[in-house]
Parts: sequence; C-alpha cells; structure tokens
Amino acid sequence: MGDASFVTILVIGFNILFSWKGFNDISFFDKYKFQVGSILNKKEHYRILSSGFLHVDFMHLFFNMYTLYIFAEILINFFASPKAMFFGDYSTINMNVGYGMFLLVYIASVIGGNILSLFMYKNQPYYTAVGASGGVSGILFAAIAAFPELRLGLFFIIPMPAWIFAILYLGYSVYGMKNNIGNIGHAAHLGGAVVGLLATILYYPQLLDYNLLYIAGMTIPLAGLGYLMFKNK
Repeated sequence: MGDASFVTILVIGFNILFSWKGFNDISFFDKYKFQVGSILNKKEHYRILSSGFLHVDFMHLFFNMYTLYIFAEILINFFASPKAMFFGDYSTINMNVGYGMFLLVYIASVIGGNILSLFMYKNQPYYTAVGASGGVSGILFAAIAAFPELRLGLFFIIPMPAWIFAILYLGYSVYGMKNNIGNIGHAAHLGGAVVGLLATILYYPQLLDYNLLYIAGMTIPLAGLGYLMFKNK
C-alpha cells in the first residue's frame, strides 16, 4: 500500500539531529527542554513542542525511535485508507493523507502529552522533562485503536494482544504518575496515548462499531487519570 519510509525517516532523522545537538550542547538542551517554570512564568511555550525532540541519552533516543519505526507503516497505511486495510478496497488509497495524518497525530501527541504534564505539575516550577515519548505513545495507541488484536510483547518478552498491553500500560502510567515512580514522564505518556486514541477514532468513527469493547476497556485506567486531574485542579 505504499512505503512509509520517507515520512518515518524524516521524523526519526529530525529527532536524531535535534537530540545529538542537545547531547553536545548543554545550553541548547536547557533552552529547549520542557520546564514548567519557564513555560508558565517566562511564556516560553515553544518548549511544549521542542522538548519532544530532545532525549537524555542514546538509549532513550533509540528505544523511542525503534518503537516509532515499528508502528509507523501500519498506521500510515491505515490512515491512507481504512477501507483498504479492513475490506480490501484499494481504490480509496491516498498515501498523502496517510503521511499527513501520521505527522499530525505525532505532533499533536507530543503537544498533548506535554500539556498534560504542564497541568499535573503546574505547582512544581522546576519540573523538567525531555523525550518523544508522548508522540510515540500517540502513534502506538492510534495503532492499537485500529488493530487491538495485534500481538505485542511486554518488554519484548511476554507476547499479548495489543488491547491488554494498552490497559496495563495506561494503568501503570496512571499509578506511576500518582506515586512519582521512576524518572519517567508518565503524564506525557498518558497525554500522548489519549491524543492518539481520540484522533484515530475521530478520523474513522466506524472503529467504535468494530472495536468498541476493546476501546472501552482501554478507557478504564483513564478514569483514574480523570480523577487525578480533578484532584489537581
């Protein structure tokens, strides 16, 4: 149905270049990282997007870009024509739409993840974060919304249906955010995942007919997120 490599390489290449600059230039890293105080007090809103292209180290960059690469093609092909993916109607394919939607969901998920982080940590001006995890989570969950029965591996060891992985991932992220577990941007993961799910459903609402029970199951952990957001008002 088309080669996803061009747009995938474009996104991955920009992440590599931006992160590499950050690895070697601390002032560049500090200028573009996510920092609550700088965004809210200094109005440096560009950090909401720019921080999504910085990474802490090579392994952080590699894991995010590898995950993005794995799910890019299937999602671009879905956006290019859901009817072709589900019904074999190849007359409806528009790869430009596929590429455009992929980029839109990726960027929107980076922004959505960081906006949720900004909301949850608005009273912690020194809270900082970097990484494409919000965007990658958005792409991952967009793919899961479309194909919930995909087989995924938990840490590449335990294979399971994608919808079960999604519930466990969201549940752990909500728990991790509430309890500040690890040096992980749980809020960015959650925000990106929500954007990816919603964007895919809005793009092709018929998914609610095909995958309603799976999608409903994924919303259960999000009820916990809603509760935390309500408490954090």
